[in-house]
Amino acid sequence: MIGVILGGRYEILEKIGEGGMSEVYKAKCHKLNRFVAVKVLKKQFADNEEISQKFKKEATAIANLSDANIVNILDVGTQDTIDYIVMEYINGKTLKDLIKFNGKLSYTTAINIALQIAKALDCAHRNNIIHRDIKPQNILVTESGEIKVTDFGIAKSVDSQTITNTTSVIGSAHYLSPEQARGTYIDFRTDIYSLGVVLYEMVTGVLPFEGDSPVTVALKHIQEDPIPPKNLNSSIPSSLNNLILKAIQKEPIKRYINAKELIQDLNKIKENPDVIIGDNKEQNDERTIVMSPILGKNQNKEKENYIQEDTNEDDDYYDDEEYDEEYDEDLKEKPKKKKNVKKKVFITIGSILGVILLLFVGYYLAVGGGNSEVEVPKLVGLKSEDAVKELEKIGLRLEIIKTEVSDKEENTILSIDPKEGTKVKKNTSIKAVVSGGEETYNMPDFRNYEITNIKHILETQGFSNYTITEEFSDDVEYGYLIRQNPAAKTKIKKDAAIQIIISKGPEVKLVEVPSVVGKSEKDGKGDLQALKLTVTVETKTTYDKAEDGIILSQSISGNKVEEGTPITIIVGKFEERIIDVRKEIGLSEGQTLSVAKARLEVAGLGIDIKGPKDDDAIVVSFTETVKEGGTVTLNTQKETNQQEENKPQQ
Repeated sequence: MIGVILGGRYEILEKIGEGGMSEVYKAKCHKLNRFVAVKVLKKQFADNEEISQKFKKEATAIANLSDANIVNILDVGTQDTIDYIVMEYINGKTLKDLIKFNGKLSYTTAINIALQIAKALDCAHRNNIIHRDIKPQNILVTESGEIKVTDFGIAKSVDSQTITNTTSVIGSAHYLSPEQARGTYIDFRTDIYSLGVVLYEMVTGVLPFEGDSPVTVALKHIQEDPIPPKNLNSSIPSSLNNLILKAIQKEPIKRYINAKELIQDLNKIKENPDVIIGDNKEQNDERTIVMSPILGKNQNKEKENYIQEDTNEDDDYYDDEEYDEEYDEDLKEKPKKKKNVKKKVFITIGSILGVILLLFVGYYLAVGGGNSEVEVPKLVGLKSEDAVKELEKIGLRLEIIKTEVSDKEENTILSIDPKEGTKVKKNTSIKAVVSGGEETYNMPDFRNYEITNIKHILETQGFSNYTITEEFSDDVEYGYLIRQNPAAKTKIKKDAAIQIIISKGPEVKLVEVPSVVGKSEKDGKGDLQALKLTVTVETKTTYDKAEDGIILSQSISGNKVEEGTPITIIVGKFEERIIDVRKEIGLSEGQTLSVAKARLEVAGLGIDIKGPKDDDAIVVSFTETVKEGGTVTLNTQKETNQQEENKPQQ
């Protein structure tokens, strides 16, 4: 696909992503001179006429959506067998990348992201479009922290025939709603379920259901209940825990009706994490219940008498059995007498026990028991274990009903009910809210991250107390992290001071270039290399033996330059000079010996005469070339009359 031009304008540059049904490429729009993203339906689906038609039909419908949190659809087309959708190009990361990098997100960040996703879904739903594949991989986070929902490739219109029943299940198993897994009717609440799973993953760092295969995971969506997210991350408020569990209910009717309702609850939690979410309990007087009848005063008395009579009859029965064993059957009046005697004994014993009980109660009241009251002491600010000791001294108990994130030390009492100074009966439980300490987060790992990305991650996650300094580094590329403090994955608070040290690249040092002319090659080159200059050596022929191996010149001298700057030095290389006697000295045949000698002497050359040595002798031949300082041989002869006539004028 690389290099292909679609629609006569979109040049495919590189592949940037791949999904189950399509591949995404970065492309250049030559008409508007901008980058775009082009989604191409995979070949195995492009051959399916039904899927191909739905791909283009739904893309056309999505193109009409206008929302800041939805990736804009710019064009839809077909070229040969290639079906494609052109979208705005987003330079950023996926939400999945963000979750993987951080392990889990703070609940405040998760709420902000979920709000933007829900707003995108609300826009789609209002236009009768169901996304059907909401997952972190389809959520883009721009460099400015804005959320963009993308990949409506398997979205459906609510009037689509495929919405009722299907023999194939389309979607991502880990984020699949139960009704999608069954292949039954889906509606807007399908997207609500998937968003609930995404929110679950954001605050816990894990998925609610895992399995060895997509089928196993899908079955768990249908059959199993998830672990409440608060059990995995105690720092999230109960309100958000309840919201997530409501969003991922198995039955659509128990979920949020629509995205707007979900947005309302997310905003409530954002403003007040302690808000009650999902509390749908009815008043007791509005429910049908089974209870014992409430009797009037006389009716209750009659009931008591009735019960007492039954009890007495039972006692009489057992007494009669005992009597039969002790007395003769002929003594008919004995049982009645025995019965009366036993009743009197029970009454006497009961009276004694009653008196003892009254004496005990009187004593208890006299020493301050029963309804005596004590004053609730000052507990706010104490550690819970210290508060327990204080309350035990005065006969009260401590009941911790809630733990809250606080800047107070862990287990410090934040508030109590009843309040300090209130008089309460002994054995009363004082309800307390204690500090769970400040919320902590994992310090991100910024290794191999560039400064722009580091700032984006810090701000997206709500870390504002950070400083960025720069240092020179020979090992780390300019603009990338050298080190960070605290170290990656350290538990830190939101307001923790974070230090980020960024590379300025290798340090640029200036050095002054000295003159090394006149020095030997070894010494001069060593001096320059000691200043971290890059030295290049060139040679130049010299006929002066004293210049052999000596630096004759250099390309830079006396200036300040950066370390590593290249500099060239010229070193002399001695060679003996060869003189062309004819050309350089002007010797020629026919000259007199006196003239030849004079010229050779001036040139510093020696003379060897072969023949007459008279000044007027004629040079007939000579050595043509000679080394500088060498000897030239002159061949002479006596001058004749004819030669005299032909002798050149001197």
